[in-house]
Amino acid sequence: MPAAPPAAPDTTTDVVLVVDFGAQYAQLIARRVREARVYSEIVPSTMPVAEMLAKNPRAIILSGGPSSVYAEGAPSLDRALFEAGVPVFGMCYGFQLMATTLGGTVDDNGAREYGRTPLTVSKSGSTLFEGTPAEQSVWMSHGDACSAAPEGFTVTASTDVVPVAAFENDEKKLYGVQYHPEVLHSTHGQQVLEHFLYRGAGIEPTWTTTNVVEEQIALIREQVGTKRAICGLSGGVDSAVAAALVQKAIGSQLTCVYVDHGLMRKGETEQVEKDFVAATGVQLKVVDAEERFLTALAGVSDPEQKRKIIGREFIRVFEQAQAELVAEAGAAGEDVAFLVQGTLYPDVVESGGGTGTANIKSHHNVGGLPDDIEFQLVEPLRQLFKDEVRMVGQELGLPEEIVQRQPFPGPGLGIRIVGEVTKERLDLLREADAIAREELTAAGLDRDIWQCPVVLLADVRSVGVQGDGRTYGHPIVLRPVSSEDAMTADWSRLPYETLARISTRITNEVADVNRVVLDVTSKPPGTIEWE
Repeated sequence: MPAAPPAAPDTTTDVVLVVDFGAQYAQLIARRVREARVYSEIVPSTMPVAEMLAKNPRAIILSGGPSSVYAEGAPSLDRALFEAGVPVFGMCYGFQLMATTLGGTVDDNGAREYGRTPLTVSKSGSTLFEGTPAEQSVWMSHGDACSAAPEGFTVTASTDVVPVAAFENDEKKLYGVQYHPEVLHSTHGQQVLEHFLYRGAGIEPTWTTTNVVEEQIALIREQVGTKRAICGLSGGVDSAVAAALVQKAIGSQLTCVYVDHGLMRKGETEQVEKDFVAATGVQLKVVDAEERFLTALAGVSDPEQKRKIIGREFIRVFEQAQAELVAEAGAAGEDVAFLVQGTLYPDVVESGGGTGTANIKSHHNVGGLPDDIEFQLVEPLRQLFKDEVRMVGQELGLPEEIVQRQPFPGPGLGIRIVGEVTKERLDLLREADAIAREELTAAGLDRDIWQCPVVLLADVRSVGVQGDGRTYGHPIVLRPVSSEDAMTADWSRLPYETLARISTRITNEVADVNRVVLDVTSKPPGTIEWE
């Protein structure tokens, strides 16, 4: 099995623990804390309190969750957490758990609230609500409600149906709100969260991408030592930043391997060979493996199977590259023992690696890795979100063309073809994708969207009319989405004129395509990629 990446180093960085009770927003809470320039880590609610406290956290946040505090088997928490002197902030389920554990009252009185809800602040000068309006909109999602705060707590906010929507105990530095301050729909949520961090917990906002770079360089050097590493360079921002970070740590001990698997978009292989090498000076080994990948994918239509095949073949190609590098180094060469990957936190979560999360889909660099992998993994971005990775890239001096490149999946166009992957279908999709990217760039929309997957419905055909004749061609799907971190997304409302130009060019210029459709599904319920 691949070796687990090293834990965060023991530094002077202030750490806020986010205790995950199975909330859909736990990762978002951690991200909001980092936006406040305070480092955060997520831990499962099953972790013993003693282990949490052993991490010496400056503060602890209790997330929401789907359970009722009174339900059989519902997650609980040792009272010792609230008596340890560490500032604690409970949100939604975490708020109710704090209330019941400390003697307050939470009951099912029919006071259900879901979505945007008006909140009335009764203590405007309190630690959490200082400087926020007396009436504000918050995002609620609860069935049970707190009707009485624990002894020693001051009620600071309520709604029309919930008498205790927030409480505070400044003496013990314990705070809670019934709603979700981490979501943007809570209009002053980030301000409330920052009040807890800065005023309630007394933390200085000092965590920056400079800290990330310095800490990861120290970790990488400790992990790799004098051995050598290879990095699977895809051309995307994730692998590029990971490679640049590792090269800064170990220099010539790193060789980047670019696998030309035939699943890339038009012109991207040339871009990797020119732009990234020019920007970093890294050693680059290019492996032409198109035939190998297409042979392995022949006849396969199941998306999970395709992901696993691509992940397996990646590793096998890396192992072959490893053997060649060792042979080139000669008897005096160090072992190539490490594989660098640009794994991000959303990859880990969607592959079932987050606490309390289901496996949504296997990512080629997480759930798609074979069990008999021979490398130890170096994953310096594993706990970061995409926007944080871009900031790290800027800190490392990578050019904007690389840092601001829109996300592209590791399995490439192989998972943007719904159906069997063939050379002909890849070439067709490459042309359609290139047209969409050209028109989005020409319209100045590259920074307005998160990404725009272009999908080929290879096993679907529809009737059309082209050149006064009947056609029976493939549909192309445009999937423009807006997002902050890929955990949630909404479809982008692109101008009709831009969509029209893309559609006209694709149907005119790409053979065997006679229809272009627009995907207007949010995430959830859909994922960003179709497969």
